[in-house]
Amino acid sequence: MLASIKDVGKFFMFIVGGLVAIIVGSYMIRGTMHMWDNPENGKTDDKDND
Repeated sequence: MLASIKDVGKFFMFIVGGLVAIIVGSYMIRGTMHMWDNPENGKTDDKDND
């Protein structure tokens, strides 16, 4: 019984760790996308205005 509880705990922690990794990764990707988009948007806006 204790072994099954430990197994469930490990599985639960694995799922939680995976979700946290996905959320942190998505925020990091979103941050880099915004960093890359800002200068590009400024250049494209200038070209569009011309």
